[in-house]
Parts: sequence; C-alpha cells; structure tokens
Amino acid sequence: MPSIQVEFFGVARSRAGVAKMTLDAGCLRDVLTQLQEQIPSLAELCIANDELAPGWLLNINGAAFTRDLNTSLNDGDSVLMMPADVGG
Repeated sequence: MPSIQVEFFGVARSRAGVAKMTLDAGCLRDVLTQLQEQIPSLAELCIANDELAPGWLLNINGAAFTRDLNTSLNDGDSVLMMPADVGG
C-alpha cells in the first residue's frame, strides 16, 4: 500500500495534536478509516456515516480539492485535511 503524508490544518490540527502523520493508504477512504482508529477525537468531527462530514475538504498534493473517498493515492502523495470554511 502507498505511504502518504496526511497534513492537518485549522481545527483538524488542534484535534489531531500533530501537524502531520504518515499512513499507508491506497485511497482516501483508507485515510478516513485509519483516522477513526488512530485519532477518534478528530474523526468525530470530520467523519459522518463513514463519509467525509459536510464542511470538510481533502486536498491531494496541493492541486485538487475533493470529497470523493474512492480517489486513489500514490506513494509519496500528500493529503491535506481541513474544514471548508478555512480562509479569508
């Protein structure tokens, strides 16, 4: 399975207690599954019914925002997790 970096921004970082972590994940759904297991305090905010909760976004490699959890990941990819209302 590909090794990827997951980076947390805003309230996600506060709940995670870390800025980033390395996970083995073949798709974004794998990322959420592992977050449920490893950081339940974050998962309760951003995961609802095994889907990304409304108001949350994922970004892959700084190029594309998505909510599609079937999106494949490649070794070395970076995933940014953040609330959709971040910004100015």
